[in-house]
Amino acid sequence: MPIRIPNDLPARKVLEAEGVMVMDEDRAARQDIRPLQIGLLNLMPNKERTETQFTRLIGATPLQVDLTLVRITEHQSKNTPQTHLESFYKTWDEVKHRKFDGFIITGAPIAHLEFEDVGYWDEMKEIMDWTRTNAHTTMFVCWGAQAALHYFHNVQRFRRPKKAFGVYRHQAAATASKYLLGFSDDFAIPVSRINDIDEASVPKDLEILVSSSEVGLCLLDDAQNRQLFMLNHLEYDHRSLAEEYLRDKEAGVDIQPPINTFPNDDVTKEPLNRWRSHAYLLFGNWINQMYQTTEYDLENIGK
Repeated sequence: MPIRIPNDLPARKVLEAEGVMVMDEDRAARQDIRPLQIGLLNLMPNKERTETQFTRLIGATPLQVDLTLVRITEHQSKNTPQTHLESFYKTWDEVKHRKFDGFIITGAPIAHLEFEDVGYWDEMKEIMDWTRTNAHTTMFVCWGAQAALHYFHNVQRFRRPKKAFGVYRHQAAATASKYLLGFSDDFAIPVSRINDIDEASVPKDLEILVSSSEVGLCLLDDAQNRQLFMLNHLEYDHRSLAEEYLRDKEAGVDIQPPINTFPNDDVTKEPLNRWRSHAYLLFGNWINQMYQTTEYDLENIGK
């Protein structure tokens, strides 16, 4: 079964052109099954691009999924048209009474701020607490993962001498994990972050699933609370790092091209995607595990 998203959401045309099965709302309403309810709290400035990246991966599952796009209630986006937000997004206040089988919290470009200095930190704390009672399983990504590790587990982070920027080799540290089914022992993942997690501060009840000898921790599992913490960017498309580089260079930032991104390190050539298969695997495994373990009656989640 395909993913159900609004008929006029811009991501829909992109996904259909790529061959991702997308269900129209009329057909979905006639399906005599309970679709999985997944929420996406999108903290990125360019919400249209980020929602496309995540719906591409969620939509590859054979299960029917209803996706709800969510945004911070009070925060005003400067990079996404208000008409888009009003048409396709629910505010946190509008969804906090609901239950979800799965919930995703994205990254945000605020790595230079202490968590407590983020303008919407109080709302973020409320949302993170809510995920443990109203979401059967949660995936935190990039800044979202660092924030949740800090809030739930007091995991410390530190600033790197130089930004980790490019496509780096990673290794599976827990090959028996249900989330790594089908993964190679060694694989590529896009990375774009200036902050790292202090591995010594990670509590023993968190399992490290993926790490890199070059850029440290990548994916952690809190099995007891059914939470995944993805510190890097498997959801990126092939041009994400390239466009970040070009944007910063045009803004006068002293930045080197992302490593292992352009063929022969030639920035005039189209970047290659070396991580696509593992991105689909991770999200497919996550959704399959969600389907296998969630409550049939949504209202029983968290009880």
